[in-house]
Amino acid sequence: MSKLYAIVTRDKPDVMPIRMEKLKEHLAHTEAGMDRLAIAGPLRDEQGQICGSMLVVKAESAEDARALLETDPYFKADIWADIQISAFSAAAGDWVGGKTW
Repeated sequence: MSKLYAIVTRDKPDVMPIRMEKLKEHLAHTEAGMDRLAIAGPLRDEQGQICGSMLVVKAESAEDARALLETDPYFKADIWADIQISAFSAAAGDWVGGKTW
Protein backbone atom coordinates (compact mmCIF):
# COMPACT_ATOMS: atom_id res chain seq x y z
CA MET A 1 0.00 0.00 0.00
CA SER A 2 1.36 3.41 -0.97
CA LYS A 3 2.09 6.05 1.63
CA LEU A 4 2.64 9.78 1.16
CA TYR A 5 6.10 11.31 1.13
CA ALA A 6 6.88 15.02 1.13
CA ILE A 7 9.86 15.99 -0.99
CA VAL A 8 11.36 19.46 -0.59
CA THR A 9 14.23 20.56 -2.79
CA ARG A 10 16.28 23.75 -2.77
CA ASP A 11 17.90 25.04 -5.93
CA LYS A 12 21.58 25.65 -6.38
CA PRO A 13 22.46 29.30 -7.08
CA ASP A 14 21.97 30.57 -10.63
CA VAL A 15 20.16 27.52 -12.05
CA MET A 16 17.17 29.39 -13.53
CA PRO A 17 18.54 29.10 -17.11
CA ILE A 18 18.80 25.31 -16.67
CA ARG A 19 15.29 25.18 -15.14
CA MET A 20 13.89 27.00 -18.17
CA GLU A 21 15.85 24.84 -20.62
CA LYS A 22 14.48 21.64 -19.00
CA LEU A 23 10.95 22.94 -18.27
CA LYS A 24 9.15 21.17 -21.14
CA GLU A 25 10.84 17.86 -20.28
CA HIS A 26 10.05 18.35 -16.58
CA LEU A 27 6.37 19.09 -17.28
CA ALA A 28 6.08 16.05 -19.58
CA HIS A 29 7.63 13.92 -16.83
CA THR A 30 5.19 15.39 -14.30
CA GLU A 31 2.20 14.66 -16.54
CA ALA A 32 3.37 11.09 -17.14
CA GLY A 33 3.58 10.45 -13.38
CA MET A 34 0.42 12.31 -12.37
CA ASP A 35 -1.08 9.17 -10.80
CA ARG A 36 1.72 9.20 -8.19
CA LEU A 37 1.40 12.88 -7.27
CA ALA A 38 -0.79 14.25 -4.50
CA ILE A 39 0.52 17.77 -5.18
CA ALA A 40 3.60 19.34 -6.76
CA GLY A 41 4.91 22.77 -7.62
CA PRO A 42 7.74 25.28 -7.37
CA LEU A 43 8.80 26.99 -4.17
CA ARG A 44 9.29 30.75 -4.37
CA ASP A 45 11.33 33.19 -2.32
CA GLU A 46 10.00 36.50 -0.95
CA GLN A 47 10.68 38.19 -4.31
CA GLY A 48 8.63 35.57 -6.16
CA GLN A 49 11.62 33.84 -7.74
CA ILE A 50 11.63 30.05 -7.95
CA CYS A 51 14.03 28.65 -5.37
CA GLY A 52 13.11 24.97 -5.24
CA SER A 53 10.31 22.45 -5.53
CA MET A 54 7.81 20.71 -3.28
CA LEU A 55 6.03 17.45 -4.02
CA VAL A 56 3.88 15.05 -2.08
CA VAL A 57 4.15 11.69 -3.80
CA LYS A 58 2.56 8.28 -3.39
CA ALA A 59 5.32 5.74 -2.79
CA GLU A 60 6.04 2.48 -1.01
CA SER A 61 9.04 3.89 0.86
CA ALA A 62 11.35 6.90 1.07
CA GLU A 63 13.68 5.05 -1.31
CA ASP A 64 10.83 4.59 -3.79
CA ALA A 65 9.98 8.31 -3.52
CA ARG A 66 13.61 9.21 -4.18
CA ALA A 67 13.75 6.82 -7.15
CA LEU A 68 10.73 8.60 -8.60
CA LEU A 69 12.42 11.98 -8.10
CA GLU A 70 15.62 10.74 -9.71
CA THR A 71 13.75 10.20 -13.00
CA ASP A 72 12.86 13.92 -13.15
CA PRO A 73 14.79 15.93 -15.78
CA TYR A 74 15.52 18.56 -13.10
CA PHE A 75 17.25 15.92 -10.97
CA LYS A 76 19.21 14.70 -13.97
CA ALA A 77 20.23 18.32 -14.70
CA ASP A 78 21.59 18.58 -11.13
CA ILE A 79 19.76 21.80 -10.23
CA TRP A 80 19.04 20.94 -6.59
CA ALA A 81 21.51 21.68 -3.80
CA ASP A 82 19.41 19.91 -1.18
CA ILE A 83 16.72 17.22 -1.20
CA GLN A 84 14.69 16.26 1.86
CA ILE A 85 12.26 13.34 1.83
CA SER A 86 9.95 12.64 4.77
CA ALA A 87 6.91 10.47 5.36
CA PHE A 88 3.82 12.69 5.35
CA SER A 89 0.36 12.38 6.90
CA ALA A 90 -2.30 14.82 5.76
CA ALA A 91 -4.14 15.56 9.01
CA ALA A 92 -5.94 18.90 8.71
CA GLY A 93 -6.87 21.64 6.28
CA ASP A 94 -9.07 22.44 3.33
CA TRP A 95 -7.45 19.79 1.12
CA VAL A 96 -8.30 16.98 3.56
CA GLY A 97 -11.80 18.22 4.19
CA GLY A 98 -11.15 19.70 7.64
CA LYS A 99 -9.52 17.44 10.22
CA THR A 100 -8.85 13.74 10.45
CA TRP A 101 -9.32 13.35 14.19
